[in-house]
Amino acid sequence: MKIKSIETFSTGYVTIVRVRSTDGHEGFGQTAPYHANITALIVHQQLSRHVLGKEIDTIDQLVEDIMRAEHKYYGSYLFRALSGLETALWDLKGKQLGKSVCELLGGEHRPIEVYGSSMRRNISPEEESERLKRIQQEYGIRAFKFRIGNNFGNDVDVYPGRTEQIIPTVRKALGEETLLYADANSAFTPTRAIEIGRLLEQYGLVHYEEPCPFPNLEWTKQVTEELDIAVAGGEQDTDLVQFQRMINMKAVDIVQPDICYIGGLSRAIKVANMAEEAGMICMPHSANLSMISVFTMHLTAAIPNAGQFMEYSIETRPWEEELFTSSFNVSDGKVKIPDGPGWGVQIRPEWLDKATYQISESKYEKTVI
Repeated sequence: MKIKSIETFSTGYVTIVRVRSTDGHEGFGQTAPYHANITALIVHQQLSRHVLGKEIDTIDQLVEDIMRAEHKYYGSYLFRALSGLETALWDLKGKQLGKSVCELLGGEHRPIEVYGSSMRRNISPEEESERLKRIQQEYGIRAFKFRIGNNFGNDVDVYPGRTEQIIPTVRKALGEETLLYADANSAFTPTRAIEIGRLLEQYGLVHYEEPCPFPNLEWTKQVTEELDIAVAGGEQDTDLVQFQRMINMKAVDIVQPDICYIGGLSRAIKVANMAEEAGMICMPHSANLSMISVFTMHLTAAIPNAGQFMEYSIETRPWEEELFTSSFNVSDGKVKIPDGPGWGVQIRPEWLDKATYQISESKYEKTVI
């Protein structure tokens, strides 16, 4: 297939990418959320020239070619932009072949069991426990993740003692049968992380996410070696070499690539394969209900070493609710992969009409804002 045009539709939160081919098909993808105007600029200024007018044999090879050509700019924003282009190409390929992305990957449609993922720290332990219990009763979710420490907090909590309060409070509210995860978001130095990890073990938690600042794998490895609870990490990482190092040194027990941070589905699959070879679980990071959740459903159903549950945000945001023509539904703790070719979702025309629009085309390149 040859690529005719690349379009971006941006709001303050997210950029949707549409790729059209010369045979009349189109595919939608998404960049990582936030600072979307910057990411859209990179799509047009740095990525489009590697794709427009070219025959795309394999998406994986295209990604490799782009990374080689743009090696001077090897960083977060390039990967965020690449994810939008790459995921749109998967949607386009699925629509051309009349198959879902999950099927293209060798997986099959099945309900995906989710864990309810809280994104809030500005909430008391009592309020958090009450809302998690309410959500559990309504949707039948059997596992939840809540926040401890403070984001990159250097051992400083949201307020003194919150972490020590929320762990037993949530456990008491949800009971022993509920599987509980805790996310520190790089909050602690190793000594403090291990101390909190012991408390998590005392209350039967099974998953301890990003206990130390994510670039410092040696710190995280200290925590992993000292604790029995499974330590998870990798959501912020974009470099496949760093993931391989993380896996080889057993810095974590569970790897968590984010499809929109790492540069797309192809690169996330490579991380999953690395983890599988090492006998490790891959539980992709999926922290909002935009297209990242759809991407992660398809990936989770296709990899053999997926975790028991997929991350599913319990937060509601207007920009997510207005994005699709239909909404996701959780029933008995499970979510259904959208039906249809490609990703199986449709972006609301009204959402696209309100977004800031740019286009790059194969015969000539122009930008419309």
